[in-house]
Amino acid sequence: MPSLGRLYAQAVGRSRALVLTSRPLARRGLPKVALRVDAVRADPAQLADYQHLLGLPGTDDLPPGYVHVLAFPLAMAVMVRPDFPLPAIAMVHTANRVEQRRAVRLDESVTVRAWAEGVRAHAKGTLVDLVVTVDAGGEQVWRGVSTYLARRRLPDLPAPAADTRPRPALPTAATGVWRLPADTGRRYAAVSGDRNPIHVSRLGARLFGFPRPIAHGMYTAARALAGTAVRAGALTWTVEFAKPVLLPTTVAFAVVHDGSELRYAAWSPHGRTVHLTGAVTTA
Repeated sequence: MPSLGRLYAQAVGRSRALVLTSRPLARRGLPKVALRVDAVRADPAQLADYQHLLGLPGTDDLPPGYVHVLAFPLAMAVMVRPDFPLPAIAMVHTANRVEQRRAVRLDESVTVRAWAEGVRAHAKGTLVDLVVTVDAGGEQVWRGVSTYLARRRLPDLPAPAADTRPRPALPTAATGVWRLPADTGRRYAAVSGDRNPIHVSRLGARLFGFPRPIAHGMYTAARALAGTAVRAGALTWTVEFAKPVLLPTTVAFAVVHDGSELRYAAWSPHGRTVHLTGAVTTA
């Protein structure tokens, strides 16, 4: 797998040029390529550190969020290509969907693929989906779609359709509280390798419009999944991110049963600002 450190070095230089200029972005399609790496294996020490950070049991089944960590460098490699038309560092993670057919095991060798699709206009810029698949034993066992928002508009895209989806109501009471210290971003970065400056540096966060570092979206999403008590296995896991989690902070969290789904939400206990909502469905 490619090195995230080198990928971020490329992304910072390219994104600085795109973000700090007022010129419009050139209209280009997404890269017509899917990247592939065979014989990818999880690192036992990294897995143990991830499980410890998230408060998960130390089993040989890879948590769905850890599979994202394992595969994320390949998605990042797509985003830093010269023919990718949006600034990777400045993009905001807005949603994630994982479909897992079965648990991936620590001792398995897997094939990872990544590509970009679905570029479209948004009221605040441009949305794009980064798709990652993981195959093991000749079958696709995990598929993740991460949706990102770039706060720049690519020209010539059709106007965005109005979002008429109903917003899920927040639970009336929290079932848990997350106390997230200032080093939360650095701790997750040490485990995941994702050292995006907006998560680990006050200066880096300010350069992209945040007063303080923000928690990784996939850290808060994985923390929410852990709070549902659903472990590895066949599942569909979705999350939509709202307001970023500025560090340090306290976050209220709740899980509610909604038919066949477990729905969850995380919000600020001061003013009930929503940070994320999502759902988990098991087979």
